[in-house]
Amino acid sequence: MATRRCLLRLLTRRIVPHSPQPLAPFAIAAKTLTSLPEPLAPAPPRAAAAASLGLLFPSRRYFATRSSGDEGDEDDEEHYEDEGSGDEWGEGDEETPAAKPPSGKTEEEKLAEAEEIGYKVTGPLGSDEKPFKPYEPVFAVVQIGSHQFKVSNGDSIFTERLKFCDVNDKLILNRVLMLGSQAETIIGRPTLTDATVHAVVEEHALDAKVIIFKKKRRKNYRRTKGHRQELTKLRITNIEGIDKSCLQQEGTDKSESAAVAA
Repeated sequence: MATRRCLLRLLTRRIVPHSPQPLAPFAIAAKTLTSLPEPLAPAPPRAAAAASLGLLFPSRRYFATRSSGDEGDEDDEEHYEDEGSGDEWGEGDEETPAAKPPSGKTEEEKLAEAEEIGYKVTGPLGSDEKPFKPYEPVFAVVQIGSHQFKVSNGDSIFTERLKFCDVNDKLILNRVLMLGSQAETIIGRPTLTDATVHAVVEEHALDAKVIIFKKKRRKNYRRTKGHRQELTKLRITNIEGIDKSCLQQEGTDKSESAAVAA
């Protein structure tokens, strides 16, 4: 009786029982099929298995409300068209800021930083210009950055790398601390406002390598590094702010004496 009940339940649910061994009594299955009011048509094994899985494990299916995606695309386009242009959002009213140079600083910032260091760039040296003059017995003490140099006409000095200047650029060194000649000496407090020293950038170079070695004994700590300082070579062309009339008189006296001796 129990087997008949199980077979009836399985057949009413349209599930074909799967057993490793075939059922021996075919009469029971025939009686149960004839006893049903409407005999079931034999279903193929794959379809029956799919139907049984669908009944045992019902799954939720979600369907799109729209038939196709064309209508959605049209609605999106209309939505963006209705929003308007960028002028309504204030994009067109704003002025675009001026593009900064690759260094990230404007001309005013460059001039201010160069003024703090103690020089001013006047422009490149022309091909027809001849800024170098004969030697004059006049000296000046100038400050560039944190260093002081005693220079004369025609001297060359090495300073730390000067920014915002290239080779063959003309410079004005405006931090003059003292001027001197054979006739007079002028000392600034701390600088001389009327004195200037003119120079030309000859090259940007690197100093000799310096080895930095660190060691901690009994700690297995050793570090070796090298450093080459960036330098700028300047050639002094002229010194202004001191009276040079006496120098000219001395030059004429020497020429006259040489002519008399000859």
